[in-house]
Amino acid sequence: MSARNSQANKAAARERLRAEREQQAKKARARRQIFVAGGVVLALALAGGVGYLVVRANQPDEWEKAADQALVQPKNTTGENGTTVVLGKADAKKTLELYEDSRCPVCATFEQAVGPQVKKDLDAGKYKVRYVGATFLDKGFGGTGSKNALSALGAALNVGPDAFLEFKTALYSAANHPEEKDDKFGKDDYLLKIADQVPALKGNAEFKKAVEDGTYNRWAVEMSKVFDKSGVQGTPTLKMDGKKIDPLPQTPEQFTAAVDKALAG
Repeated sequence: MSARNSQANKAAARERLRAEREQQAKKARARRQIFVAGGVVLALALAGGVGYLVVRANQPDEWEKAADQALVQPKNTTGENGTTVVLGKADAKKTLELYEDSRCPVCATFEQAVGPQVKKDLDAGKYKVRYVGATFLDKGFGGTGSKNALSALGAALNVGPDAFLEFKTALYSAANHPEEKDDKFGKDDYLLKIADQVPALKGNAEFKKAVEDGTYNRWAVEMSKVFDKSGVQGTPTLKMDGKKIDPLPQTPEQFTAAVDKALAG
């Protein structure tokens, strides 16, 4: 091989090597660009995700919105904001005030023991009952069960007083009432399951929609304000003509004796 050919071959080899190195460098730069672009996309996605979570966390929940939603008063109510709920015969002369929180375990015990006697007295026209619903246990234990159950009671009252009383009885029954720390009443499907035990509410599409849509959430908020302003410190509380019945009767016999004394006096 001549010196000229040898030099040409070497030059060609160097050119091929330079071209290969340049091609490899281009591939490396392309990989770096893809990596950087991917990192930017990931960072933007993460930032967007965090931003979305922050926005959601700062959005008002169902019950924060309830204070500003349109007030829908259930049928069978009177008074300011429809918060006066009086049950029984209109010609009954005396009114027994009943203050209850749906999550309250003592209320459940009272209703299970004395509730049937109250129903008998109402049917007999012995007195009327003014119901005042409370929601303070939601603050004490967290959750929304007291408010949600009160809203559902509003939906039942819209169907009728008997539906309201039967639904309230079902809520407080031993089979359905949860521990006060258990927020089962905060779930619409659980309330609707209980409502299926009430003939007037079972399969009632209007009632179901009202519960699921929170139609009476604002009403429940307004009702709870009535309780907060009443000066009553706990539930259940009974009053006759504004005077507290104390101690709270625990049996039908004790209840009848206490109420008869209050009616006489």
